[in-house]
Formats: sequence, C-alpha cells, structure tokens
Amino acid sequence: HPALAVSRAALLPPPGGPGDPAGQELPVESRPFASYGSALHIALPQAPRAGQLLTLLIDYEAGEGPGVCWLSPEQTAGKQKPYMYTQGQAVLNRSFFPCFDTPSVKFTYSATVKVPEGFTAVMSATSWEKQKDNTFVFKMSQPIPSYLIALVVGDIVSADVGPRSRVWAEPCLIEAAKKEYDGVIEEFLVVGEKLFGPYVWGRYDILFMPPSFPFGGMENPCLTFVTPCLLAGDRSLVDVIIHEISHSWFGNLVTNATWGEFWLNEGFTMYAQRRISTEVYGLPYTCLEAATGRALLRQHMDATGEDHPLNKLRVVIEPGFYLFLGVNPDDTYNETPYEKGYCFVSYLAHLVGNQSKFDAFLQAYVNRFKFQSITADDTLGFFLEYFPELKEKGVDSIPGFEFDRWLNTPGWPPYLPDLSPGQQLMRPADELAELWAADGLNMEAIEAVDITGWRTYQLVYFLDQVLQKSPLPEGNVKRLSKMYPKISKAQNAELRLRWCQIVLKNNLEAEYSKVKDFLHSQGKQKYTLPLYRAMWGGSEATRALAMETFSATAPQLHVNVQNYVKKILGLGGAE
Repeated sequence: HPALAVSRAALLPPPGGPGDPAGQELPVESRPFASYGSALHIALPQAPRAGQLLTLLIDYEAGEGPGVCWLSPEQTAGKQKPYMYTQGQAVLNRSFFPCFDTPSVKFTYSATVKVPEGFTAVMSATSWEKQKDNTFVFKMSQPIPSYLIALVVGDIVSADVGPRSRVWAEPCLIEAAKKEYDGVIEEFLVVGEKLFGPYVWGRYDILFMPPSFPFGGMENPCLTFVTPCLLAGDRSLVDVIIHEISHSWFGNLVTNATWGEFWLNEGFTMYAQRRISTEVYGLPYTCLEAATGRALLRQHMDATGEDHPLNKLRVVIEPGFYLFLGVNPDDTYNETPYEKGYCFVSYLAHLVGNQSKFDAFLQAYVNRFKFQSITADDTLGFFLEYFPELKEKGVDSIPGFEFDRWLNTPGWPPYLPDLSPGQQLMRPADELAELWAADGLNMEAIEAVDITGWRTYQLVYFLDQVLQKSPLPEGNVKRLSKMYPKISKAQNAELRLRWCQIVLKNNLEAEYSKVKDFLHSQGKQKYTLPLYRAMWGGSEATRALAMETFSATAPQLHVNVQNYVKKILGLGGAE
C-alpha cells in the first residue's frame, strides 16, 4: 500500500548457522499491481530450492494507511486517552505490514508490541504475554489469512465471563460488558462445537470497541471486535455474537480463496448462526430473525436493481468491487453474500432433506477443508461427493435451480427457505401495527395485546411494519410512544434506530432529541447513515437537525462514515 514505506530488506542466515546476523541486503522495488496496492519485489541472491526455509527481514514504517485507525480521546468511551486499532478485511492489512494480502494464503504469526505506560496491547492470537517495559508478546499457532491479524492499543481492561472467554473494554464499560456476557458465550460455543466440530482457537474473547467503531463486529480469531451498541443492558442483542462465533468454523477455519466468493464465508456463517440460534432460542424466533434478514436483502435489491452485477454469489473482481468490501466500507454495504448465500446453503440442505444428515455434512466439510482456502467449486464438488445419490440424480442442474445459476446469475434467490414457523410471532406484530395505523385508535383492542414478553426481533418486526405505514394519522405516534416506554425509551440500538426513523417519518418534533442523543452515543455505519438520509429527506426542521447533529458529532465519527454523511448532506464528501 502506498502508505507503507519499506526502507530495507535482507536475507538472514539460517537459524544457528554461519553468516552475518545483520543479513545480506537485497534490492527492493515496488511494481504496479492494482489500484488498491502494488507488488513488493525482493530479489534473492540465488534461486531457492523447493522446501528451503528462508528468513527475510523487512524494515518498514506504517501508520497512515486505511487499515490503521487512530482515535483521539473524544472518539473513545472514556474520553481521556487515545486509542488505535487495525481493520484488515478485506485488503487493508497491506497498509499495516508487508504481507501476501490475499485470503488464499494462510500462515502463523508472532508479534512483539511495545506501547507507552498506561496502555495495553491485544491481538488476534492464541497466546498473550506481558513482559517488562510494557511490551506484549503474541503468538498465533494456527494458520490464518492476512485479513484476520488485528491489533488494538488503548486504555483497556478485561474480565472473565466463562471458562475460555473474557471481555475486554475501556474501564468505564467493563462492568456493563461483564454483566451482559457472563456465562452466555460458553453456551453458544458448546452448541457450535456440537454442530460443527471442535473449536480450535483456544480462547474466545470479545473486545468492545470505542463507540466510533463503524461495524457491528469483526471476527478476528480468539478476539472478536464488536460495537458497544451490543451492550443493551438486558442481553437482548447477545445473539449478534452468535454470528461472529460461527465464523470460528466458516470463514476463519474454512476460508474463501478469493473475495469474489465471499458468500463461502458469509452464507455458511449465516446458516451456522441460524442453526445455533434454533438450538438456543427455537425455530419461530430464528425464522423471525431470518425474515428481517430477507427484508434487508429485498431493500438492497430494490435499491440496486436485481440484475446489478453485485447481486450474484460469484462476483468478478475488479478494483471497483472493493468499494463494497472494505477499502471504503461503502454505504452500498451488500446483503447478497450474506442472505442470498444463506438461501443457497439452505437449498443444499433442502436437497438433502434431513437436518441431521446435513449437519453431519457440515462437520465433514469443516474437517475436510480446515485451515485451507477454497473455491465454490471445491465446496460443491465435496457436497456431491459426500452425497453420491444426489450427484447421480443430477441435482446440480435442476432447471431453474442450477448451481451455475446460483453462482453466476444476479437476482433474487431461486429458492427461499420456509420461514412460516416465524408466523406465530409475526402475526400478532402485524395485527398490532394495523391497529396503530388506523384513523380512530381502537384502544381496547390495543390494550388487549401484551408486548411485555416480546423479544428484540419481534419488536423490530413490529416497528418495521409501523415505519412502513408511516406517517400515521395525527397523534397516533405520540400515543404509541406513551403506551410503550419499553420501545420509545429503549437502550437497545436496533430498537432505537427504528424508533428514531419513526419519529422522523412522522415529524414528531417533541422527540427529535432522541435522534440527536442516539447519534451522539455511537458511530456505527448501519445506524448512522439511514438516520442522516431520513433527516435530509425530511422537513426544514429535520435538515437543520441533521446539520446541527453532524457538526457536533463529526469529530467522533470514523473518517469513512464522516465522508458518507457529508455526501448525504451535500457537503462534498470525498469519494
């Protein structure tokens, strides 16, 4: 990456062998490769033999690139000390250290990190040791692709929440993190192991990032990074962690060999997440969560057009593709590899026709390809080899459902899994939303519905219906707000997002302060951009609110998110 400056390379003598310990200096040159990085060429003195171990030393300086994020104190929760973190996915770690920055290459790593007094360093590594002079030594003993190496340095502390799990956070958040996650992570890990085979990474720790972290989670092995928005105070969002835990098998252990087949990471992870969720929370609730995912896919395809080239599972990689994958985590954040990928894995399960047989296949698949990087052809070839009777039936070429069509034709998934078990939770939410959208409110019917037992996704589904019907008749939203403080005063970010959208769509000026408070409290892209779009598309008053809120919160936002908001507000944000 242009932000990484290589000053010198040398070939070191073999460990314990003769030769100058400073090594033999080698010529280094950078050659054009792609718009998002160049090739580093190092000339060796003679052609190496196959299997020969080479020790290469590269002196370099980094820190300005997009993979390394430096936060000022006001961008943290504690507001006292600066903080730094790295974000490698998809092709950003080339700006952090010289590497084979492709998911097709896996390696072990070690690192020695010296930080100032009063700071702690943590990495995505299987072992962690503090030495003198505030120096930390890390080792990752399992091979991983470059994008999963991550480093955080900040004023952070930890607390145990299970036999192989601890939470890391700034001191002001650690109590909340411990309370929210005590005991739950182990439950999810045990179910994951039962379904997909041994958890190979040793520890599973969670690091709660500062509020400006723009993503929901990043599945760095041994140390998942998550948004502090998951600290809802009532464990209502812990199931988001199930997605990141599922990556321990799908993505981190079996990895897509190219970013053009990202669905191999995300489609299988969505399927695994919903398998674990079904075991823990039951089928109706999981179907309801999957229905909200399907609605997001619908919104995405409506916005881009179904035949957009990104709406197929096998994407032709050109530099533009990386916009969606994380060089600029673009606001076209794409649901296709997640939700269409989930539909394809569900279709494979449907072809098998027996859940425990398909679960056994997933275990065999993980076992066959663990620590490797593979293509969709490997996956589908193994599927047909594992089920010879399906191969004989020619299931890969059933008209309309051809594997080739799934991979290479953009558009809506040819097969949708049956989510009807979720109906028992959706129907009451649909009916209640109807009641609130009526001209004369039937308070008797409304009061007869008890929502105290509704879990997050049932409430989210209800609010999505209310938002679709908005603006509601005059006065209805005000009554709704008063009737359900559980919603209008929620601390849960998924509920706050939707309540803020409803407030804006209905011009409920009395509660505009809630929109402002929510945007002051966090900087997650998925919550921040929709609210600025809603404010900018609304009245004079909401446009003024957008400008006022942005000028107050801009310094605490991630630079990419700042730029997207500028674009929405017509302030000439950078592309």
